[in-house]
Amino acid sequence: MEFRNYMEELVMEILDDVLRGKKEFCSCERCRLDTIALTLNHLPAKYCVTDAGRAYTKLKTTELQFRTDVVREIVEALKVVRADPRHKQPSAADNRNQSTDDR
Repeated sequence: MEFRNYMEELVMEILDDVLRGKKEFCSCERCRLDTIALTLNHLPAKYCVTDAGRAYTKLKTTELQFRTDVVREIVEALKVVRADPRHKQPSAADNRNQSTDDR
């Protein structure tokens, strides 16, 4: 048997939805992980051990207010990470290459 914090799965899933189409936020692995960690530190853990416990937890997280709270914490974490990113800053050459790759 093992236990899991279902909140981790939920934050990663919702973060993907929030980042989709949002160019103003960096989605590199470091910024993504920093955002997930910061978000999880501001939300209650939802640990479960059994499949029934996971199903119950998943059902509770479908409530609109619960998901709204998670999205709010993700957006706040994204703002913090964007203001002070800890990833390696791209060089001018990297920016030019990325610009041509985006076309």
